Amino acid sequence: MGAFTNPFRPGAGHQPPYLAGRHRETDQFKKLLQQETILENLVLTGLRGVGKTVLLESFKPVALEEGWLWIGMDINESSSFSEENLAIRLCADLSVITKSIKISSQTRWEPGFTSQEKVEDQFLSFELLQRLYQKTPGLPLDKLKALLQTCWEVLNRSEQFKGIVFAYDEAQNLSDHSEQGRYPLSLLLDAFQSLQKMGLPLMLALSGLPTLFPKLVESRTFSERMFRIVFVESLSVEDSREAILKPIEEADAVKLSEESVAQIIHMSKGYPYFIQYICREVYDAFMIRWDKGEQASVPVAEIEEKLDTDFFAGRCARTTDRQRELLSVIAGLQNCDEEFTVQEIVKNSRQQLEKPFSSSSLVNQMLAALAKQGLVFKNRHGKYSFAVPLLGTYIRRQLARK
Repeated sequence: MGAFTNPFRPGAGHQPPYLAGRHRETDQFKKLLQQETILENLVLTGLRGVGKTVLLESFKPVALEEGWLWIGMDINESSSFSEENLAIRLCADLSVITKSIKISSQTRWEPGFTSQEKVEDQFLSFELLQRLYQKTPGLPLDKLKALLQTCWEVLNRSEQFKGIVFAYDEAQNLSDHSEQGRYPLSLLLDAFQSLQKMGLPLMLALSGLPTLFPKLVESRTFSERMFRIVFVESLSVEDSREAILKPIEEADAVKLSEESVAQIIHMSKGYPYFIQYICREVYDAFMIRWDKGEQASVPVAEIEEKLDTDFFAGRCARTTDRQRELLSVIAGLQNCDEEFTVQEIVKNSRQQLEKPFSSSSLVNQMLAALAKQGLVFKNRHGKYSFAVPLLGTYIRRQLARK
């Protein structure tokens, strides 16, 4: 047997050796790229570990092949702190594709620049974009619209493009701050909706946790009509098999038995991150055991214990004792991996706890606190779900070990 390099790469947004499935999501994105006037933008949403970041990045070559420019970046909380911060973020992102473009004195810059200013032989750099934003009179919305419109006109004049995709991952970090009088999310939505109504082919592609779309609608109700929501789910059994087997198909390496493949699919429940994590552990364990002449099998208990430590424990570390009791009640529900209600939690707590939860209002308050910690989320139908895949399974394992 030749030397074997483990091909599996579990990590935050790391490209897998083979992207299985996702044909439906890719086809929907391709349809959005065919719009002559942008009527719909994209929201990719789903739980952590489902592969949103990888999927969004896989859309980039699709957009480029169709003649679109691509701007992609993570959105952090500082980018969404104020309208000014958001403008700086957009200037920085735009400058990546504009910095090599030289502008001439014939370029129309008003209202950002006066006719007396010489801009000949300057490149459309980050500094120049910031200058355009700052010198445009009016409110932040006027400034941002002028910035985006001018950049599109200059880019489209230098070379014919179909449009620009502004792709932002972790977009659930976008937020308005009404108590401080700051509305960066509203600014972004207002600017793109206004420019799209003018016919500019500037498209948003946002990826984030399931809390993203409710935030968009809360900020601007027209968001319901502005976005196409694509919920990214776990892989089917067949796609999971491909994600497991394709990376080592041509390698002179350890081959997995059907029993081992079935075990990995069962453990991972089709979540791409867990497939990568478990497969990496399985292959490391297989190589060690075979080098020792031992029979290899999937070390389920060892992998679960390592996964609990690496992935789940840190996410639950900040919970209080009472919050952990609430989570254990939820994990005891048959539908805990789907959607559950406050009433179901209260009812189950009477059967499971010595001190059950006495009221729905108390449970609602505790769920709101858990939502801030990223453990649950409330959907638009008033029901809740775990925000972390396989969290119920982890909680039940912890309870069994006590």
